[in-house]
Amino acid sequence: MTVSPLDLKFSEQLRQSAFTKRSLLPLNPRSLWKIETGVVRSITWFEDGTSITLGIWGPGDIVGRSLSRANPYHLECLTRVEATLVSQEKYAHFSDALLLHSQRLEEFLEIVHTKPVDVAFLRFLSWLGQRFGKENESGQLIQLGLTHQEIGEMIGSSRVTVTRLFKELEQQGIIQRLQRKQILLHETQPWWHYEI
Repeated sequence: MTVSPLDLKFSEQLRQSAFTKRSLLPLNPRSLWKIETGVVRSITWFEDGTSITLGIWGPGDIVGRSLSRANPYHLECLTRVEATLVSQEKYAHFSDALLLHSQRLEEFLEIVHTKPVDVAFLRFLSWLGQRFGKENESGQLIQLGLTHQEIGEMIGSSRVTVTRLFKELEQQGIIQRLQRKQILLHETQPWWHYEI
């Protein structure tokens, strides 16, 4: 196993609890991060450079190197993040959060493996709205600022397909794309009512 420059700098950043969008959380095999605010994605990639999203995590979730066998493995901040370092000695105090981590991972995997891709895409947007959205009078506002490329990577599709699906959902009035890559999800019926 190789040691990344991020791991080498870990001791210098122990006190840091605020991270900027697109920064990486420092990794250490003997500690975890408890996310206080913001959204993080765990990622790895194939030898050809293809990125794989392993999960998307938010407030209350526990993330870290010791929860994954993926190599390489990184935790990328999708928004500004505040996180608290949890040492290995304190893992027992977070058993509920660790159980929730496993359940949310399975929830995410179920969405990613949904076929066809248009249904997976809508289920993914609904899931993002429920987990990270802000409810308003028009639906769920998703303010993660994800690019079409990132969404494609997350659901195992392409940027081109995601762009096409966004246009189709917008034409049907299910979503509205707002400034700064924000998405307003109007659809309140279950995902299986969706047809292309």
